[in-house]
Amino acid sequence: MDNFEADILILGYGPAGVSAALYGLRAGLDVLLVGKDGGALSKAHAIQNYYGLEKPLTGEELLQVGKKQALDLGAQIVDDEVMDLMFDGSQFVAKGLTASYHGKVCIMATGAARKKHPLPGMAEMEGHGVSYCAVCDSFFYKGKNVAVLGNGEYALHETEELLQVVGSATLLTNGAEVSAKFPDKVRIEKRHLQGLVGEGAFQGVQYEDGTEENFDGLFVALGSANATDLALKAGAAFDQGKLVLDGDLQTTLPGLYAAGDCTGGILQVSIAVGEGARAALAAIKYLRENK
Repeated sequence: MDNFEADILILGYGPAGVSAALYGLRAGLDVLLVGKDGGALSKAHAIQNYYGLEKPLTGEELLQVGKKQALDLGAQIVDDEVMDLMFDGSQFVAKGLTASYHGKVCIMATGAARKKHPLPGMAEMEGHGVSYCAVCDSFFYKGKNVAVLGNGEYALHETEELLQVVGSATLLTNGAEVSAKFPDKVRIEKRHLQGLVGEGAFQGVQYEDGTEENFDGLFVALGSANATDLALKAGAAFDQGKLVLDGDLQTTLPGLYAAGDCTGGILQVSIAVGEGARAALAAIKYLRENK
């Protein structure tokens, strides 16, 4: 697996990520952006409410203009899906499908957190048998029977992490087709889910046909890892389900920042660009003070 290194590692190349990159590059630092796609912006039909546009642009057009700006200033941009983030004591390491990415500081600009699955009982059982981080909570299920809700590469990553500790793992796709290659020892259950079973704590799931199956724990790994998932894995603190950020958009883990839609609030390009600048300026200052 290849390794990429930079002073500033930015996860996501939307408006927040590219804005952060521009400031880092102008400060003479090596900048690496890693992203899977253009997120919500790439799907926007027309952007009209943004300063300086002579005529409306599609979201995809604006995205490509931003990426070209970063490339012209010397940024590295890699297309990859990041599934894990850690701090090894000296730098941040993000693990993707095709390579590992290293940065002295890291800015998470992965876009808005995906919607949690609206299964009955899910919200009530979070932290009581329902988890969103295998590396954080697998220890509590040593030798036990767990389920993973998902169907793609991120679900595979979480499952492989769990298999090092748990007794058995079942993939629950909730009717979706599997889009990754899971180990043979992982049982795949494609039936639609009706809800979760348990009183105060997770005990299992109920399928749409009315039958139930018991599990000791459920790990949710829908879609791709977002800033919340990655920050959890790195060890940053949360409060009421939200990342704890200071005035510089730094998490409780020094050198780890968040910017753009992933911080919540008003989901607008202008806000994302401003937060990217704030995070980058703080990261630049942090690097200069910690040489």
